[in-house]
Amino acid sequence: MQLECKTYSRDYGSKEAGQGLETESSASLVHNLQELRRSASLATKVFIQRDYSDGTICQFQTKFPPELDSRIERQLFEETVKTLNSFYAEAEKIGGSSYLEGCLACATAYFIFLCMETHYEKVLKKISRYIQEQNEKIFAPRGLLLTDPVERGMRVVSFLAVLCKGPELPTGGFLGEDTQK
Repeated sequence: MQLECKTYSRDYGSKEAGQGLETESSASLVHNLQELRRSASLATKVFIQRDYSDGTICQFQTKFPPELDSRIERQLFEETVKTLNSFYAEAEKIGGSSYLEGCLACATAYFIFLCMETHYEKVLKKISRYIQEQNEKIFAPRGLLLTDPVERGMRVVSFLAVLCKGPELPTGGFLGEDTQK
C-alpha cells in the first residue's frame, strides 16, 4: 500500500508534499512514532501557549484550538493539558524534600547533584513518560504527535498534525486506524 502524505504549514500557508510511506499492511502503520517524527518537520504545528493568568507558575492554556477539531475530542485534549499542568504544579511544589535538597546542595557545593536527581528532574522524567505513552496510545493513531514542552523551552505544548491521503484511510486520513473490520 502506498500512502501519499501532504502537510500544511499554518505558519507559512504553503502546501508541500511529504515522502510516501510504504507499508506492508495497515497493521504495520498503527503507531509508528518514528514515521510521524520523520515527517514532523513538514507537519502542521499547533501551539498551546503558556497561561500566565496565575503568575509565572508553569501551566498551559486549556482552550481548545480549532485546528485540532477534526483530529481529537475536546475533552481528551483538555484532560491531557490539565494532566500536564498538574504534573508541573507537582514539580514546582516546595516541600520538605525540596528544602533538604537545597540544604544538601549548599553543604556540598552542589556536588550532590552529580549523585542524585532533584525532585524537579524526577517529575520532568515522569512527564516525558506520560507524553510518550499518550503519543503511543492516543495521538499517533490520530496522526498527531505531542511534543514535550521541555523541547520548546517550557513556552508551549505543541501538536504536530500529519495529514495523509491514501486508499481506504478513515475519515480525515488519520494514521494508524484500520478501516476494514
